[in-house]
Amino acid sequence: MTSTTATPRLSDDRLAELLKLLQGADTVELKLTVPNADRRAAKTLGVDPLEAQVRQVYFFDTPDLTLNQHGLVMRARRVQNREHDTVVKLRPVVPGELTPELRSSPSFGVEVDAMPGGYVCSGSMKRLLGTADVWDFFGKKKPLRKLFSKEQRALYEAHAPEGLAIDDLSVLGPIFVLKLKFLPTGFTRKIVAELWLYPDNTMLIELSTKCAPSETFHVAAEARAYLSQAGVDLAGEQETKTKKALEYFANQLREEGTNGGPA
Repeated sequence: MTSTTATPRLSDDRLAELLKLLQGADTVELKLTVPNADRRAAKTLGVDPLEAQVRQVYFFDTPDLTLNQHGLVMRARRVQNREHDTVVKLRPVVPGELTPELRSSPSFGVEVDAMPGGYVCSGSMKRLLGTADVWDFFGKKKPLRKLFSKEQRALYEAHAPEGLAIDDLSVLGPIFVLKLKFLPTGFTRKIVAELWLYPDNTMLIELSTKCAPSETFHVAAEARAYLSQAGVDLAGEQETKTKKALEYFANQLREEGTNGGPA
C-alpha cells in the first residue's frame, strides 16, 4: 500500500475482494487522514490535545526498507502509563492462507484497515513487555531479538528475506505520537485521534474507529455522515502514517551512511 492514495470508489472486483477479506478478519479499523490545514476538525470534534496519551514509536528495518518490501513491519512502542509492546506485522495477508497454528495464537490477530478508496488486510503478532521499558533496552544495548517473543521471532524468520537476522536491522525512529480516545456528541462510537509528529516538523492527523467485520459498511456510512456534518474533509489524499515514518527515517539512515555517519 503506497504512502498516498487517491480516493475513487472501489471497483466491483475490489469490493468483492474486500468482502472476502472481511469474512476472515477479526476486526476492522476505519481510518481517515485529516489535512493539516483543516484546523476546524479538532475544535468541531471536541478534541483536547492536553488529554492525549504520549507514545514513542520505533521501527526496525534496513536503510533500503527491505522488510517493508517483503510485507513485514517490526515495531516497538513506549506508551505513557501503560505496558510497552512490540509488534511483528504481515501486510498484506489473505486470512484463508494463514496457518491454523498462527490463527489460533492468542497473540495474533487479523485486521482490515480501510481508508477512503482503499484497504489492506494485516496480520499482527503482539507482545506486551510487562515492566520492561523499551528506552532501557536501547540504553543497555541488548540484542534486538530480545525485544520480541519466541512466537514473534518465528513469524519473522518465516517471512523475512533469507540471511537477514533481527539483530542486523537498523533502528528507525523514534517518532512521537499523541493519541486520544473520545466519544463525540452525535456519534455512537469512540473515535481515536492520532497526531504523528515527524522530525522534519510535518504532522499527520489520523481519525479512526474500530468495528466488527459484519458492521463495516454500516459503521462506515455512519462515520462518513458524522464527519461530513462536522466539516471534516473526506475527499483529500490519504497518507499512511507507518509508510511515511519508514520512508523518512530510512532516508535519514542512507544520508548518514553516505556522509560517513552511523548506518
